Amino acid sequence: MSTAVAEKLDFLKENPEYAAKPKPALVKTGKAVYLAVEGQGAPDGPAFGEAVGALYGMAFTIKMTRKFAGLGDYAVSTLEALWPEMNCEPGGDKEPWKWQVLIRTPEFVTAGDLAKAADVLTKRGKGAGVKKVKFVRLNEGLCMQALHIGAYNEEHKTIAAMKECAAKNGLRFSGAHHEIYLSDPRRVEPAKLKTILPVPVAKG
Repeated sequence: MSTAVAEKLDFLKENPEYAAKPKPALVKTGKAVYLAVEGQGAPDGPAFGEAVGALYGMAFTIKMTRKFAGLGDYAVSTLEALWPEMNCEPGGDKEPWKWQVLIRTPEFVTAGDLAKAADVLTKRGKGAGVKKVKFVRLNEGLCMQALHIGAYNEEHKTIAAMKECAAKNGLRFSGAHHEIYLSDPRRVEPAKLKTILPVPVAKG
């Protein structure tokens, strides 16, 4: 039986969590599979940068290998990250921060695809960090989210508005700080960066 995909998948176009607006709103998210790398350190530090590089290398290698094998095509999704212990207030030491960088991937991508891509990149001399890439599954459910426009160190203002909106609806934050990066900080000035911030909520 063929596992080819009839149409090119694009998660950014097909899922509500990627269509956020600046005004906080509730959104119901479903189950999702990601390529992921866990680590610790400041988001502008070497560990984070190496993790992102390994993640993108694996994501594009898997995509192109499957495409050339006639197994269908899909758009490599945008970078995301979970910050379980993130303090959104400005200032402070960021080195203790733990994180998990993510790229959403189709469910039909297999462990075999992952292993094959790691071998390809290693043979090309681009294997730094690829062995750390693994699959994770998220099911955040009901989230309060908003589109933050501006510098990352200003996110606390958007988070405060989200918490206020959640409280008005009888809800509280109940999960890790999640960021979905719609902008490349290497090419976009801080004041124009766009980041979606979904956070799971529960009654409370």
